[in-house]
Amino acid sequence: MSYRVVEWSTGTVGRHAIAGIDARDDLELVGVWVSDPQKVGKDAGELAGLGRDLGVTATDNKAALLALKPDCIVHTAMTDDRIFDAIEDLISFLEAGINVVSSGPVLLQYPIGVVPDELVDRIRSAGERGGVSLHVNGIDPGFANDVLPLAMTGLSQRIDEVRCSEIADYSTYYQPVVMSEIFGFGKPVEETPMLFHPGVLSLAWGSVVRQIAAGLDLTLDEPLVEKFERIPAEEDLDILSCHIAKGTVAAVRFEVVGTVDGVPRVVLEHVTRTHPDQQPDWPKPTRGDGCYRIDITGEPTMTVEFNHHGEHGDHNVSGMIVTAMRLVNSVHAVVEAKPGLVTALDLPLVTGRGLCAPHP
Repeated sequence: MSYRVVEWSTGTVGRHAIAGIDARDDLELVGVWVSDPQKVGKDAGELAGLGRDLGVTATDNKAALLALKPDCIVHTAMTDDRIFDAIEDLISFLEAGINVVSSGPVLLQYPIGVVPDELVDRIRSAGERGGVSLHVNGIDPGFANDVLPLAMTGLSQRIDEVRCSEIADYSTYYQPVVMSEIFGFGKPVEETPMLFHPGVLSLAWGSVVRQIAAGLDLTLDEPLVEKFERIPAEEDLDILSCHIAKGTVAAVRFEVVGTVDGVPRVVLEHVTRTHPDQQPDWPKPTRGDGCYRIDITGEPTMTVEFNHHGEHGDHNVSGMIVTAMRLVNSVHAVVEAKPGLVTALDLPLVTGRGLCAPHP
């Protein structure tokens, strides 16, 4: 069965989602939404950098796209700086009777205990009334810290701690708002950016900790524990998203920790550099400039390190590709899921069915 799909945005993730939708014979791209007026009227293939037209013209007309009655919207618009407005957008899609897979807001990856119950109930009710589902995922939060670690725990005899880490050099990651305003790169060390105000780390990544705990039948202490450190630059740096002057923030490391009776059981860790030589005592990828690492201590102790890189770009480009494709490849499962809000715990195994190249 083929499903009709609208792609919502053509930015760092959306352009790869368009390419992914086009690569699947069982998905049909019928519409594309853009926020930039200069993109309106352009062909989706051009916006995705495919070098050919797809016959689908981009628009900023939300009503016109909803009127197409697609089976699913692949929503990859920036949400980090407009969380609750984005949630209202997602609810409006459900109320229009359209399934949604979305890369954000990330707190909806597993919102139980993260956002108010009344908001979760609104989302569920909107989906149930429309007979459709919403699934928020990606690579992180997403596959690297929900499906992958929980699959590994299926090999355990005893579990003492599950730790999910992103360890990456962000120097080639292009998201100026995220890098400067949310992480605080290039800002004075004495300033506190959005991410490190009390409770924000738990809002952004607490869903990861809570979903793993739910998958393991753990009842966590409240609240989650937040830890972070920020390191100044030893020299001026110019990275893709911003300028980092000597003495301003250049590297960050943080944890969101779920404890049981005061003992750490589930840990989400990020180690984020803007130059590979920074903080050599912090965890580093075994190879390359970025990885996801799962460490399960117990019996047995296990580690899996997940590296990726693109054909025509570095790990930050391929990071956008895997984020997009986790959504695109989930469309069938989400459309066919029970109405409401679905998490990775609710979905069957999602694979790249139909994507094997005939001539590698």
